[in-house]
Amino acid sequence: MTMNSVGRPTRPEGQTAVMGGSLTGARGLLQDEALIFELGGWDKTGVDLEAARFDASDLGDLVRRAPIGIPGLSEPETMRHYVRLSQKNHAIDLALYPLGSCTMKHNPRLNEKMARLAGFGDLHPLTPISASQGALALMDRLAHWLKTLTAMPAVAMSPKAGAHGELCGLLCIRAAHEAKGQGHRRTVLVPTSAHGTNPATAAFVGYSVTEIAQTADGRVDLADLEAKLSDDVAAIMVTNPNTCGLFERDIVEIARLTHAAGAYFYCDGANFNAIVGRVRPGDLGVDAMHINLHKTFSTPHGGGGPGAGPVVLSEALAPFAPAPWVVSGANGFDLIETPEGEAAQGFGRMVAFQGQMGMFVRAYAYMLSHGADGLRQVAEDAVLNANYVKARLSGAMSPAFPEGPCMHEALFDDSWLEGTGITTLDFAKAMIDEGFHPMTMYFPLVVHGAMLIEPTETESKQELDRFCNALLALASAARQGDVARFTGAPYLAPLRRLDETQAARKPKLTWRPVSQTPLAAE
Repeated sequence: MTMNSVGRPTRPEGQTAVMGGSLTGARGLLQDEALIFELGGWDKTGVDLEAARFDASDLGDLVRRAPIGIPGLSEPETMRHYVRLSQKNHAIDLALYPLGSCTMKHNPRLNEKMARLAGFGDLHPLTPISASQGALALMDRLAHWLKTLTAMPAVAMSPKAGAHGELCGLLCIRAAHEAKGQGHRRTVLVPTSAHGTNPATAAFVGYSVTEIAQTADGRVDLADLEAKLSDDVAAIMVTNPNTCGLFERDIVEIARLTHAAGAYFYCDGANFNAIVGRVRPGDLGVDAMHINLHKTFSTPHGGGGPGAGPVVLSEALAPFAPAPWVVSGANGFDLIETPEGEAAQGFGRMVAFQGQMGMFVRAYAYMLSHGADGLRQVAEDAVLNANYVKARLSGAMSPAFPEGPCMHEALFDDSWLEGTGITTLDFAKAMIDEGFHPMTMYFPLVVHGAMLIEPTETESKQELDRFCNALLALASAARQGDVARFTGAPYLAPLRRLDETQAARKPKLTWRPVSQTPLAAE
């Protein structure tokens, strides 16, 4: 019996093929696979290495005294190991990936091909400016279109992800206040439905965070906002469309009230794909907004991979943008990397070099392949797909905000599960048995038992129907009292359900051979 880190059986033992089990642990053509550390090979290596010609006497105390702890596998063993692992992961190339607020959509292979062109993929960040003109030209064109799409006069290209962009925007806001002699402004207002990175970033910069209430229909409470605006407030951070999947109808009034109080308006642009080509944040009164190139413009997302979060800035904040600045002159493109001239008020640097070049190439390729009308259609299709999912599921599940349309994601609560003995987590785990990754669960926190679904614009009606049909069937089973189908799910995944609370409280971050695992009596 194989046990997971919290003691629950993960692979059944002793079942016969007739009983639906497997002698090998494999399932059909999907091969079972152990951890790479469990595959052996501790006394071998997959390559032949010549004996060292010199001793290690010059390394002193740095000489290794124990085995390095890395198994040695041949090339076929290594390749098969990772291919088998890949078959156990859900992927956007396999099926719809419904995580809400994450925009897990198809990445066009054309973008990947462009990013791998030698002139971009092999470019070293220390390459001389004279030999980097093509890359700088691409960055300049991408910056131009980001400013055009947002109606903002400036953009800082170097931030590497959404939260990094938030940090950039708040540092610009802090620098602007200090330049005006208003460094006493130390409070940031954040709605209750904000992304968790918003208050975290504000606190990291040194601001105190005050929460703004939300109305019954899931939007910023204007009365509460107005009551909390004061001469201590540096900024407000609002996500639009917000994390409930709704457009902030009073966004212009929010900006007016914020500016009247002498504060700046930071917009979390994580959901920009819902309005790109249709709404320009600069027209709404936004002062700073990060744009996740790795979400809106179809570049890799998740798994700790590279991201890019350029920050567009209003005229009031543009002088405080961090280095480097790409500028065009008589001799081509150049980089301003020191606080001088028009960049004299820049607050410093965000990264060592210029940002994520691969992400820039992918985003620019995405823009060129779609064109202005195509980018507008991105937003329209994202909103259409989300509303289709909401309409199809509303008869069986309970929308958190049933009145009116949603934007790019459909949000449900767990009130429809009352009396079934089934929780949001149980329902999500049962989705795995149907071949779908669960939606975002229990977020936003303002909705009880939240189930947040974002189909994105890249899904066809056929795929949406396949997904909705599965959820409708599960909802029917839940109402009919098939509790065991949910509380023990997933049954068909390579591993069974973990005790997630225990795993979070007592994580095992280092692999140890079974022989070293202490017994309960110890």
